[in-house]
Parts: sequence; structure tokens; C-alpha cells
Amino acid sequence: MSAAPDAQVPVRRVLDTNIVLDLWVFDEPKAEALRTSVERGSTQWLATAAMREELARVLAYPQIAKRLTHRQLPASAVLDHFDRWAQLQPDAPKAPYACKDADDQKFINLAVQHTAALHSKDAQVLCMKKRLERCGVVLNPAAS
Repeated sequence: MSAAPDAQVPVRRVLDTNIVLDLWVFDEPKAEALRTSVERGSTQWLATAAMREELARVLAYPQIAKRLTHRQLPASAVLDHFDRWAQLQPDAPKAPYACKDADDQKFINLAVQHTAALHSKDAQVLCMKKRLERCGVVLNPAAS
């Protein structure tokens, strides 16, 4: 049985930690379309356990904890969003291109493995745009 003609296949996306913070800690207006896309199922957010561990660690950083306190938002609420929306995948094999920031490599590896869009603001990732495109990975495409 085929999908209804109007049914859209979710776009596979990998979101780095700063993007996740923009979505649910900073309520970044520029991230609103992406957050809506994740929450309505237009985005298939791919992630790994290591990405969740990194998010949990970053949520405890003093500047992030201060923001959470200001918003009266427990870190567990942000992790709940991760648990609800992210589709856990096994760690991906090393991509053909290495990022200068080893912490970002896991996002690149997963995006390359699944030919998924990669959302990042990290300069070390952004400078890899052409190399990632060769692997079928688009950086920061618009969310709809």
C-alpha cells in the first residue's frame, strides 16, 4: 500500500548540540521552523547515545544552567525533548572527511552515513560544506 499523495517523507536531519540548545533552551527565533518541523514529524531527527550524553553534559555548563534557571526550565525537560523526538541510531563509522573539532565528528559521521541534512553553527563544520556535499550532506537547509 503506498502513502497518500500528499504525505511527505520526513527529512532526515542531524542536529548538533548548539542547535538543540537553540530549539529548546534559547528559543532562538531563527530555529522556530526547525523546531516546528521536528515536533510535527516533518523532520526525522537522527542522533546517537553519545550525542545525548554531550547534551546532558552541556546542560550542566554554568552559562547554560543559568539560562535554564532564568527560564525556570529543568535540564531534564530539554533531555525529555531529545528522548521524545530524536531517533537513536548506532554510532556511525568514520566519514571520509575529518573535522578539526573532534567533538563534531560524531555529527558528521552520522549525517554522512544516513545522507542526512546536518544542522550546525560550528565554524569547523561550516568550513567543510563542499566536502560534505560530496557525501550527499547538505548543511543547514531550510526547515519546512
